[in-house]
Amino acid sequence: MSMRSGGSGEIPVETVRVARAAFPKGSLAIRIRDELGVMFQDGDFAALFAVRGRPAWSPGRLALVLVLQFVEGLTDRQTAEAVRARIDWKYALGLELTDTGFDYSVLSEFRDRLVGADGGRELLDGVLSAARRQGLITAGASARTDSTHVLSAVREINQLELVTETLRAALNAAARAEPGWVGENARPDWFRHYATRAEESRFPKARVKRDQVYRRIGGDGMLLLRMAWADGAPPRLRSLPELEVLRQVWVQHFHLVDGEVARRGPKERPPGATRLVSPYDTEARGGVKGEVRWDGYKVHVTETCDPDTVHLITNVTTTVATVTDDRMAAVVHAGLAGRDLLPGEHWVDTGYANAGALVAARRDHGVALHGPMKPTTAPHTRTAYGQDAFAIDWDNQRVTCPKGVASTQWHQRRSRTGHPTIRVRFSQADCRSCPALRECVNSPRAERREINLRPRQEYEALQHARALQQGDEWKARYTIRAGVEGTISQGVRACDLRRSRYRGMAKTSLQHQLTGAAINLIRIDAWLTGTLHARTRASHLTALRPAA
Repeated sequence: MSMRSGGSGEIPVETVRVARAAFPKGSLAIRIRDELGVMFQDGDFAALFAVRGRPAWSPGRLALVLVLQFVEGLTDRQTAEAVRARIDWKYALGLELTDTGFDYSVLSEFRDRLVGADGGRELLDGVLSAARRQGLITAGASARTDSTHVLSAVREINQLELVTETLRAALNAAARAEPGWVGENARPDWFRHYATRAEESRFPKARVKRDQVYRRIGGDGMLLLRMAWADGAPPRLRSLPELEVLRQVWVQHFHLVDGEVARRGPKERPPGATRLVSPYDTEARGGVKGEVRWDGYKVHVTETCDPDTVHLITNVTTTVATVTDDRMAAVVHAGLAGRDLLPGEHWVDTGYANAGALVAARRDHGVALHGPMKPTTAPHTRTAYGQDAFAIDWDNQRVTCPKGVASTQWHQRRSRTGHPTIRVRFSQADCRSCPALRECVNSPRAERREINLRPRQEYEALQHARALQQGDEWKARYTIRAGVEGTISQGVRACDLRRSRYRGMAKTSLQHQLTGAAINLIRIDAWLTGTLHARTRASHLTALRPAA
């Protein structure tokens, strides 16, 4: 399929006349076209199409259609019908009134092209570029970021259902690819156990009997893998994705004990970052955030937050559920730098704020990162011999304790997560004779004090941030961050932000880019019409709370 020209970009005269008559007060689609003009050009998507072939519908217009689809929460069929029948959409797209649009399947095909080229970012970029041309957004503004969980498009299943469905999917894939081989080699009871979905099975409740089912499924899966990798098996079987998923799940959940297939214990399984949770979405992972547990992904949303301006989403980043927030500040800043929309001040919650992020934000991007720093959790924090009581001479690499004794060792080390640290030790001879030794050290067997320090820049940034955050002025300014939770709420209510429509990280990321672009159009339209922000909802009981 090749790309054809989308025309001059001008709105046909008859379309303008009828749209003005039908919508005397305008509509979101009409106002957005009047204010922002053409947001997407066909040339922006030229790399997605071949030079020769059947001409495709204008990709620039399709990009706007996808964003409007998310604005109104329409299905593909409803979206194609809106392009064909709605006057305000024809106005926004610059179409003749007689244009019949396209078949709804074109939207799915175009999304696939965008996913393959990481084109979801271009959709949000198009809206932001148009907003920048109109002066609605500039670099250097204040910004705020928060994250929320995203449920996978597939059903959440327990571990017994996971291994059952994984084996069932592998058998179905093998039967589709090599029906003759499966018919000859499948065990008779496989047709009884794996012909229907796991959710339709009645697994026993007793622990002993469930363990027997686990062992039976584990043995069946191991047998299938052995047969598929045997010399006489069709080579095509070993290239099936479902067989590879089966192999991975079996490595994670089963092992051989005295030649018998046994289930792995909880501590023998791999960490959550690599553990599969469904054979139908192999990129989804199990996440935990506070009391919330889910299978799927996580999305990080950044928006501008200066007062008396329209608050626009400037960056959306999708990760697997196991990626923690403390690793994301640098990723968010890199995304904003690519759009030339780095903020002067960036407000985040405790999850994002740490000493390394503060230093990196200022050093690499000139951004002042603000967020409540986690309190010190070292065992000596609540005693007179906490780390803050020790004097640090960075130039001479020496630490002096409250009793006036200097350290004797200063070594550069790496933490378990690979971050640089400094290990400081005092002499055993000095510490043994100190009457405060037992109060200074944590272990009853320790004979000297040891201290772990962050690199100097991080240590000083952390101390400065903690001191700054004790003041009432900083606390009052930090209230600006709370508004991003309203953005998360708007994304959930308007675009179903917390549930993936598609399987896989790439398509889920595309969904989130479209969500960000759609919310921006909704907010720009509200700004143009003077619509006030919704008030923060509070229960009747909360409204009666006495002022502090």
